[in-house]
Amino acid sequence: MRTAAVQRGSDFARLSRRIAEAGLLDKRPGYYVARIGLVAGLFAGSWALFALVGDSWWQLPVAVLLAVAFAQVTLLAHDLAHGQISRSRRTSRIAGLLVGNLAVGLSYGWWMDKHTRHHANPNHEEHDPDVAPDILIWSQKQAEEARGLPRFIGRWQAFLFFPLLTLEGLNLKLSSFRALRRPSLKSRRLEGALLSAHVLAYLGAVFLVLPFGMALLFVVVHQACYGVYLGCTFAPNHKGMPVLTAEDELDFLRRQVLTSRNVRGGRLVNAALGGLNYQIEHHLFPSMPTANLRRAQPIVREYCEQLGVDYVECGLFASWGQAMRHLHEAGRPLRAAASRATEPAAAEQRP
Repeated sequence: MRTAAVQRGSDFARLSRRIAEAGLLDKRPGYYVARIGLVAGLFAGSWALFALVGDSWWQLPVAVLLAVAFAQVTLLAHDLAHGQISRSRRTSRIAGLLVGNLAVGLSYGWWMDKHTRHHANPNHEEHDPDVAPDILIWSQKQAEEARGLPRFIGRWQAFLFFPLLTLEGLNLKLSSFRALRRPSLKSRRLEGALLSAHVLAYLGAVFLVLPFGMALLFVVVHQACYGVYLGCTFAPNHKGMPVLTAEDELDFLRRQVLTSRNVRGGRLVNAALGGLNYQIEHHLFPSMPTANLRRAQPIVREYCEQLGVDYVECGLFASWGQAMRHLHEAGRPLRAAASRATEPAAAEQRP
């Protein structure tokens, strides 16, 4: 897979022609009208149920339901960012600001920039922000260079992964507000105003309806479930797949296919993951409407088999297992270093 890899830029062009001839790059307005209606109904219905239940511990199940609604809205924002819903960039941006910033408190501009860099170089240690060693480490090379919190957490990060996901909702909001300081972020004032409006409306509604302690617990449960949902949606796609470095010379098709994993599971998994279970097809054709990914899969899979390119797919639980094993293996140098550090102290204590 490294420098010996053969560059064949025309491979993707031939596949792209097949996909285009099958009409799979065409927009699906009917599908998105129905999906937007269902997600909007879930989002509005969850808030209506919250108001109806009022001061009651039954609000905790409502918090879980609202987390599902927030995640589905976020997945719609993802499709908007990729131009899957509308060909108009202006329309997509306006809708993305309303859906992302205002509805769920996620900076559309910040996330779009981050996600675009991920798509350009998936699982690349130097270029993909999703495998930057901010808290978790994704390779043994990163482990050897880790300092501070990643070094502390990295030893047992596979066991800490799901608990850490409970903080992902809060992390996304904090990252969104931090991004407002970047001069490169377009419409910073508008994004900041919409993010602030979301926070004020969200906290205002929760603390107005519920007593302080219950309101605080509602926010914790809601944000924790939201973070876990998103993490379980995105983690199966690339975690546990090859991590690339500057030594890897791959063309576009191989770079996208070899670092991605599809998740089997039928309509339920497809709906829960927002179509991202077809991650290989999505990375090859980011603007393809979600509804067409399933139809593109057999074409892409057969084409990869013809080229001899590994096409990986497995079940949802198996994908999580592969991700956890990869995290544990990446942390091995840190466990070894910790073990070596404790040996002299243990030897001194022996009689």
